[in-house]
Amino acid sequence: MMSELVELIMSRPPRLGRTRLVAVDGPSGAGKTRFAERLAGELGSPVVHTDDLLDGWDDQFTFWKRLEANVLGPLRRGQTATFERYDWEKGDFAGTPIVVPPAEVVLLEGVSAARREVRPELSAAVFVDAPPELRWERAIVRDGDDSVAYRKYLERWRAAEDRHFAVDETAAYADLIVDGATKGQAP
Repeated sequence: MMSELVELIMSRPPRLGRTRLVAVDGPSGAGKTRFAERLAGELGSPVVHTDDLLDGWDDQFTFWKRLEANVLGPLRRGQTATFERYDWEKGDFAGTPIVVPPAEVVLLEGVSAARREVRPELSAAVFVDAPPELRWERAIVRDGDDSVAYRKYLERWRAAEDRHFAVDETAAYADLIVDGATKGQAP
């Protein structure tokens, strides 16, 4: 599957300036990050994680202006993109800036990465999904927080992403739908 996807991506023209932008979208805990990292390894391409651009829990879909200004805009112009990663423990953007060169292919991974606004500039879109119970378990294990407060945030997050995917019809526009529960695929 991966080699066929690489072939598909490379057969498509760049639509974000000279860059083929590939979105790896899907709900939290589905296996997007692992899938994107595997695909990036096959392509030799950088990955931009939308979670790095979120300004906390309440910025689930409103971070796009930051992504546009710091990542998509520069790449569209053939320039290097630079942004600071959000530090979830400090609650602020901090640390060494992430640098993304204007590569032949750049992967954009995260919830809403293939949203309607960016589709005209995508060379390909992948939607990774898994059963809700498995996604919940993965989120708890990944984030190491089984507290009541975290569960409330996660429940709100999941409800918002469900609404987003229904309205945006993200999966319907994907070039490939990946079963993130299948061994050897996403996780």
